[in-house]
Amino acid sequence: MSGSTYYVPEQSKWPILASIALGLLAYGAAMTLTSMSADRDSIGPWVLGAGFLVIFYVIFGWFKDQIREEAEGLHSDQLDGSYRQGMLWFIFSEVMFFAAFFGALFYVRTFSVPWLGGEGEKGVANMLWEGFTATWPLLQTPDMKQFPGAQNIIDPWHLPLVNTILLISSSVTVTFAHHALKENKRRALEAWLAATILLAAVFLYFQAVEYHEAYTELGLTLQAGIYGATFFMLTGFHGFHVMLGTTMLFVMLLRCFDGAFSPEKHFAFEAVAWYWHFVDVVWVGLFIFVYIL
Repeated sequence: MSGSTYYVPEQSKWPILASIALGLLAYGAAMTLTSMSADRDSIGPWVLGAGFLVIFYVIFGWFKDQIREEAEGLHSDQLDGSYRQGMLWFIFSEVMFFAAFFGALFYVRTFSVPWLGGEGEKGVANMLWEGFTATWPLLQTPDMKQFPGAQNIIDPWHLPLVNTILLISSSVTVTFAHHALKENKRRALEAWLAATILLAAVFLYFQAVEYHEAYTELGLTLQAGIYGATFFMLTGFHGFHVMLGTTMLFVMLLRCFDGAFSPEKHFAFEAVAWYWHFVDVVWVGLFIFVYIL
């Protein structure tokens, strides 16, 4: 196929299945969180699990079709440009996703909690919980009976610092892998990409260790007031993105072993590298605004 020819793909079931999967994920997550706060059983986890199964099936099948079409020479330069625009818009949507959660964190810290403590023009809310002291992190909630706060916070200079070093290092190694690919150094490409995956796996392990410590030793749970909710929503969603990015990197490594990609054509690898750099930047923001400040 000529590089200037635009390829129109055949009709596909993947978009509608992806929509169903996202609906299941959103509904299941909402039901799960609601049942956790109410301390009752729910079908939420089952719906959420079904959503994950469907979305993984969609990702596997859709990407498999794209790889097959590329191997058959169906992709053109114009389609490559469409892929790049699509990936950029996807990352932009992820930026907005995390911006909403960071915005919630800043609003709570800057406005809501001080108002409850009697500060500002809306400080009359202090009448609801007389004697409440507004501090952050909020370990003593206004209603300790219904929303008991955590006993302590995560030490930012322990596991969070280690995880920051790990992710920044992984951003460097994936860049080295990208340069090796552009120079057609296959061994270096595979080695640097494997190192990136290893660093990501260690990050996820330490994140699990941190969560276990938070729940079992610090009383820092998703129900530990607004601090616990914002902490786990931000770090939990980021951890999910790291897990997804690690899976993508692993698929890229398998394709590299299979001889895929060339110095001139390797957008799939490049797109994953873009995504990984985005994940790293988000973590730096989390480390500063969630753990340190």
